[in-house]
Amino acid sequence: MKKTFLLIALLFVSTVTFSQNVLSLFSKTNQFFIFMAEEKFTDAHKSFDETEQAKISPEQLKELWDNITAKLGKPVTLDAVQSKLQGEFYAVTVEGEFEKDNQNFVVLFNKAEKIIGLFMPPKASVYTKPLYADTNLYEEKSVYLQTPGHQLAAVITTPKNVKNFPMVVLVHGSGPNDMDASVGPNKPFKDLAAGLASKGIGSIRYVKRTLVYAHEFTKTFTVKEEVTDDAVAAVALAKTVAGANPKNVYVFGHSLGGMLAPRIATLTPDIAGIILAAAPARKLTDIIVEQNKYMFELAKDTTEASKKQFQTVITEIERSKLSKLNDIKADSVIIGLPAAYWVDLNVYDQVATAKKLTKPRIFVLQGGNDIQVSETDYNLWSAGLAKKANVTFKLYPELNHLLSPQTEKSNGSQYQVPVNVSETLINDIAAWIKAGK
Repeated sequence: MKKTFLLIALLFVSTVTFSQNVLSLFSKTNQFFIFMAEEKFTDAHKSFDETEQAKISPEQLKELWDNITAKLGKPVTLDAVQSKLQGEFYAVTVEGEFEKDNQNFVVLFNKAEKIIGLFMPPKASVYTKPLYADTNLYEEKSVYLQTPGHQLAAVITTPKNVKNFPMVVLVHGSGPNDMDASVGPNKPFKDLAAGLASKGIGSIRYVKRTLVYAHEFTKTFTVKEEVTDDAVAAVALAKTVAGANPKNVYVFGHSLGGMLAPRIATLTPDIAGIILAAAPARKLTDIIVEQNKYMFELAKDTTEASKKQFQTVITEIERSKLSKLNDIKADSVIIGLPAAYWVDLNVYDQVATAKKLTKPRIFVLQGGNDIQVSETDYNLWSAGLAKKANVTFKLYPELNHLLSPQTEKSNGSQYQVPVNVSETLINDIAAWIKAGK
């Protein structure tokens, strides 16, 4: 159980779906559940890694399945729907519909595509629309964000009965995200779009390319393909929205999106401003190391085995500190990402880039209960940009990484509880944008 913390921490590292053959893993996952449903437990048992086979027998698989069907009824559909890198393992999520109820499963595979774990996560809570989202004040339109060879589903949210309104482009953090930046039952981008629209400000949010075109991210790529190309296209689209002021477009970058917002601003020099929300000011490697240290200390496991495992993780993460490829191939994978990706980020100085920006206004905001990007980064932004007259800073002690109010820091379990983006935060963003007219 204690080792789980390191796996959770490494889950924060994942910015793309894993490079393993996704279709192959989906196929093997679905076949495993077919064996279970057909009560072919010996065949299902062969799907496990040899080490795991010694821990669980076909008879125990039968007992497990009997307990599941006794509670949920016979299976109706069991389909693999999502894949994520989780440390050195591959996690496949299966949506299960049974006669009496629904139940999801998470199947962990090793690199040999053998099962090493099977889990039944608690049923997810349901998203709740925030009280500040007044649907009488805005409308939404489904569109596509187009770039060469790519088409991403998007939503344009605009205020009703408002002329010449500002527009905000919402740019994701790490990971293959949907347009709402969903994490569990939480949908921070959906909250932001509704909250801002209720204040007379439009927005564009879109599905991240890594979710729709996962197959393109199995070789060499950088944040250009992952983030900035689509963000630039979204800015261009924002300028064409009926009723919007094309000279009053802002970029809201969350986490990795915030880190890259200064680069996006250099690519779109006529934007009115950038909002850096929970944005790393340090190298991404340093952020990941800090995340892992936090989770390790939270686990309070002082055994030598745990310390050794932790040091192995840190050593692997430190390999990402590349500023040149040298004799390393561009597509060599380091903690789930190609070497070229790390070089591109490591030669980028986001604080220095923001410092050179002359036109766009900048709003730097940070949550004090954020366990993924800390106040250390906020302080670095503050120190680096303090002399710029067009920069606003605000620290929200109670907010976590999803920009929702919390009473304390956590181990990530907060993300499974529905809490909307802070209304105070949305009010501040809206006031800041309107002050720039």
